[in-house]
Amino acid sequence: MTRILGVVSDSRLELGERYIPLFEKVAPELDLRRPDEIANPAEVQFMFTFLPAADAFTPYPNLRAVFGAGAGVDAIEACPSLPKGLPIFRVEDADQAQQMAGFSVFHVLWHHREMASWFEARGRQDYQRKLYGISPLEKRIGVMGFGHMGQAIARGLTALGYPVASYSRRAPEPMPGVTHYTADGLDDFLAQSDILINVLPLTAQTQGMIGAELMAKLPQGAAIIHIGRGGQVDETALVEAIDSGHLSGASVDVFETEPLPQGHPFWSHPRIFITPHVASIPVPENVVLAIRARMLDLQPA
Repeated sequence: MTRILGVVSDSRLELGERYIPLFEKVAPELDLRRPDEIANPAEVQFMFTFLPAADAFTPYPNLRAVFGAGAGVDAIEACPSLPKGLPIFRVEDADQAQQMAGFSVFHVLWHHREMASWFEARGRQDYQRKLYGISPLEKRIGVMGFGHMGQAIARGLTALGYPVASYSRRAPEPMPGVTHYTADGLDDFLAQSDILINVLPLTAQTQGMIGAELMAKLPQGAAIIHIGRGGQVDETALVEAIDSGHLSGASVDVFETEPLPQGHPFWSHPRIFITPHVASIPVPENVVLAIRARMLDLQPA
């Protein structure tokens, strides 16, 4: 079979160094090269990238697809040289979804069981017990965004007995234990979300969506787990909502500016649990196999 030529083109990450040997090992049908190794750009059929440079797509007139190295493809969609109509494929693998589900379960338990307060009590050597409100039935979870990741999160939480609601633009396939809300039901969805988990993709509609107005519609004492994309949460409004007592706390894994700048209020806030964009990390071999399957499907019979 003729090998399918691809190019790895990324402005910040050393994707080539990591992935070219993997393509050679597990996807020999795909010939992935760096831009300086491409003799005839017209022969390139696919691109592999995460943060493409502004002119990344310009040299390649015959691309059939572009593949992101992660679940988020907003940087690819925003690239000014992206050809109109070129299919963009994000990573969707079961292992990464399970990572996201486990991360979410941990943070739901963190907020539900008020783990931050136990750390504070430990520092005071103050032995305390809370004998109420610990059943999962007493904490309603809202999953905002119900694609590959959101569905895995919902399955993990319903398995623990939490009542779960989902929010998405279109009604998904029914899932046991999950109540679904669509666009016109956002306010009702928020009103029943004691813990709100955001896994929405970044779009023009979701940019800045989680601001003061949305937070005010959550129940008193609610918590937010933000594992979607940076730029969706108004970070100043989040601090204010927690400091006012309306929200009890937040877990934040993605930020408007990454790395999170020194001196940012999140670093020192006792009710904000921050992690450095690690809710899920794709296994490189799985990424390559997914690209292989998709690219072979795109080839003519």
